[in-house]
Order: sequence, then C-alpha cells, then structure tokens
Amino acid sequence: MMYRLVLIIIIGLLSFSCTEKQNEKNNLVEKSIDYSADGVQLKGFLVYDNNVKGKRPGVLVVHEWWGLNDYTKRRARMLAELGYTALAVDMYGDGKTADNPEEAQKLAISVYQNIKAGEDRFLAAYNFLKNQETTDPDLIAAIGYCFGGSIVLQMARIGIDLKAVVSFHGGLQPITSAEKGKEKAFILVCNGAADNSVTPEQIQNFKTEMDSAGVHYNFVNYEGATHTFTNPDADSVGKKFNMPVAYNEKADKESWQEMVNLFKQIFGK
Repeated sequence: MMYRLVLIIIIGLLSFSCTEKQNEKNNLVEKSIDYSADGVQLKGFLVYDNNVKGKRPGVLVVHEWWGLNDYTKRRARMLAELGYTALAVDMYGDGKTADNPEEAQKLAISVYQNIKAGEDRFLAAYNFLKNQETTDPDLIAAIGYCFGGSIVLQMARIGIDLKAVVSFHGGLQPITSAEKGKEKAFILVCNGAADNSVTPEQIQNFKTEMDSAGVHYNFVNYEGATHTFTNPDADSVGKKFNMPVAYNEKADKESWQEMVNLFKQIFGK
C-alpha cells in the first residue's frame, strides 16, 4: 500500500484547475475540477455547503458505468447537504461518459482490465479530497453505484485508508481478495434482492471472504429491487435498451438512510 501512496504523491503533486459556482440551495459551492493521474487528465466535481464551518468528513462518489454524469453529481450534492465535502470521481479520464450500454461496457472493462490505473485514478481523487480546506483528512469515506460500487469495494480490499465504503447495487466478485488485517473500512453493501446480475453464490462468497478476513460489514438485500434501483432514470433506460433495471423508491430511500446512519456512527456527525 505504501508504494501506491508514494506513487500518488509523485503524480499527485496534482496540477488542477477548477470552475466554481454557487448553488443557492443550502449555500452549496460547486466546483468542476481538473486533476491527473499517470498523465491522464481527470475531471471531477467537488461540492460542499458553505454554511458549514471548519473541516468536515469527505466522501468520494464513484459513478455508474455511464461515467460521471448528472446522476453522480446529484448524489454528491446530497452528501454536501448532509454536511460533508463530496468529490464525484472521474474513473475514465477526460470526463468521458457513455450514452449506450455497449460504450459503457467498453469504458468499464478498460478499468477492470487495468485495475492498477483505476486504483491510481481513485487515489488521485482521494489525495485531492484530503487536501481540501473543507475536508478533515482523517475522515474519508467512499460510495459507489453499480460499476462504482465494485470500484469502492476494490479500494477497501486493497487497504486504502477509508473509514467506510458503501456499494449500491455493485458487483461483489473480487479483483483482489480481502486479506486479514488489510482492510480498514467498514463495508456496507446495499443490494437488490431481485438483481439478476448478482447471484446467491456470489453473495455467499462475498460474505465468506469478508468473514475470513475479519472485515466489519453489513449486507442488506432489498426485496423486489433490481439492478440500478437507486437511479430514477433506470425505468427509461431499461425500456430504451431492454435492460433488466428499474427504479425502486422504497429501496432507494432505505439504502440511503442506511448510509446516513453508518456515516453518523463512523464519523460521529
């Protein structure tokens, strides 16, 4: 883990620029930021509530396989409204997004096949967030959706210093398996019980992996919820591309509250 942190400090004497604007709701400050990892330009979205004084916990938000789009930014704003500094992460580079499943799959696979580059991009965002004036560098968490859920679980598995990670309808199969004494984060998995992309065998294997590694975790299955159950756009996307995805308002609200409760417990605020 140390070599990764050294690497990110080297790449991460980060040159960045930002465009700032004020959101009237809760006095949110929103910044489109440019940063980099391994020579790849990354475009993130930073947001915090200017009414909150002093440093506060920071939360990284990792996007679905569509890329860093408006949905991801909305979740970052919701975290800022809770009093956190939120940074929506760009895992693809140059702010790439996809508007169809074929392109989204290509982008996601490009990260899975070169996970070291993916880890460095996450660490670049992590390092950037830790160094913000509004962020308490000792209180960092990460959440992710679908592809992003898999990514934050990977970051927990390799031992990045996160207080908590939350996966919303993310994949469970490990790229790097958890090892005893390595993981630092409390893990919350919010899964759709009717998500046919996550099998009962995968769920059992995940629990066995976490138990064997001594990881503190909570796995919540939401009855009737399919893949992408937190995203209100899922119904139209499912219809357009004939995908087995759907929004589930009850599961969306309950899973968000699970996250809120965890953060209150972990952060004490």
